[in-house]
Amino acid sequence: MMPTLPMTAAGHAALNDELADRTRIKRPHLAERIQQAIADEPNLIENSEYQAALGEQRLNEARIAELESKLARAEIIDVSKLSGETIKFGATVTLTDQDTGEERICQIVGEPEADPAKGKISFSSPLARALIGRFKGSVVAVQTPGGGKSYKVEQVRWLP
Repeated sequence: MMPTLPMTAAGHAALNDELADRTRIKRPHLAERIQQAIADEPNLIENSEYQAALGEQRLNEARIAELESKLARAEIIDVSKLSGETIKFGATVTLTDQDTGEERICQIVGEPEADPAKGKISFSSPLARALIGRFKGSVVAVQTPGGGKSYKVEQVRWLP
């Protein structure tokens, strides 16, 4: 049996939206491009547009298969039903970098929806692993690829 993938409802919806876009819009568009390329140049070996469209179609189909697998294994965690002071999956945490004083806000989410640039970190990331089980006022040390960091937990919130 394949392991489940915990994710928020928002992350699940985003994956569903991407799957719908890839199957309903991109797949037919790529099929049209391939047909048009064949009509324009029947010698497929030398037809660069055909080769490019075929490559894009392969990438699109691989991503569709990946999305379908992730959605089939999804375990949706309803963050709105979570509460408490202890950090766990779904928590939105405000941190202060102990070296620079810089504040950082991040939400602990599932791997498929992680996007550090948007403040969404995977529960399996070094920072999330250091935070899980901690609470407001805790100081956590994190070993990252860029070196050691120390953060103070300023706030734990449960946002929908």
